[in-house]
Amino acid sequence: MTAPAHALTQDRDVALLRQTEETADALRAEVAKRIVGQRDVVDGVLVSLLAGGHTLLVGVPGLAKTLLISSVAEVLDLKFSRIQFTPDLMPTDITGTEVIEEDRVTGKRVFRFVKGPIFANIVLADEINRTPPKTQSALLEAMEERTVSAAGQRYRLEPPFFVLATQNPIEQEGTYQLPEAQMDRFMLELRMDYPSRSEEEAVVSQTTGEHLPKLDAILSAAELIELQGLVRRVPAPPSLVEFAVRMARATRPKDELAPELIRKYVAWGGGPRAAQFLILGAKALAASRGQPLPTFDDIREVAPGVLGHRVVINFEAEADGRSQQDVVAELIEESKEWT
Repeated sequence: MTAPAHALTQDRDVALLRQTEETADALRAEVAKRIVGQRDVVDGVLVSLLAGGHTLLVGVPGLAKTLLISSVAEVLDLKFSRIQFTPDLMPTDITGTEVIEEDRVTGKRVFRFVKGPIFANIVLADEINRTPPKTQSALLEAMEERTVSAAGQRYRLEPPFFVLATQNPIEQEGTYQLPEAQMDRFMLELRMDYPSRSEEEAVVSQTTGEHLPKLDAILSAAELIELQGLVRRVPAPPSLVEFAVRMARATRPKDELAPELIRKYVAWGGGPRAAQFLILGAKALAASRGQPLPTFDDIREVAPGVLGHRVVINFEAEADGRSQQDVVAELIEESKEWT
């Protein structure tokens, strides 16, 4: 007797959920061969990959931001490209350019589009704030629509597609602030901090030897796409959606749901993408742990990365020494009273 189609789908999803957890554990183990500590950051990158979102890594030089991203790409066996952002970088250096070639048959000269480094599965935008806004904007269409418009044609990017960018928070000379529209396209902003003393000793010992540890590929592009589909199918109860929307709306100082903290310190809050990414992030986090349903705590766990770069603080917050992260942390703490 043949089982109903929906039953087969449910059985398959249970197996995929188990595979997601195993894959997450394997990815952490492989990346740990090269990256000491930074567990929260690795988990954040994993969440964004499973949810199909882009990630911005912020940290001072020397914290292995670039190495972490290239290691993740190697473990996932995806096509990887690195773009070093500099003040003289042009949009065509990212998207590609037309070149003139001579047709061997007709002898006529024709234009041919040569694809740029954006045509990859994982694109490392290294020091993204070192290039002017005109060049930064070359990423906007790709990040949102997964397409590139060039030379009158529209090219679709092969899935899965991620932009993993790095940014130095302390250098100001020769840097350009990312436009709010671009910041909003990043699902997560993850902040890398200095390692502990024991971790730093391990880093020094590991990186001053003769060989860099070899990483094994654990997941193909097709398998990752399948896991992303599972994350989308993970159900989010209405109460969870209501909580995510309330948390996003609570970051807007003019909204009736905004607490006094937000009204006092925030000039501009998160848009609808904030609530969408809170739910997607919670789903991905739950799936990476083998949990069939996300929880309120899952939303709170991904909230710092989702909301931190979407909250624009005012002068009063700066005068009182409050950062975006401080305000978001207080809002998350306050949200515990909502459930």
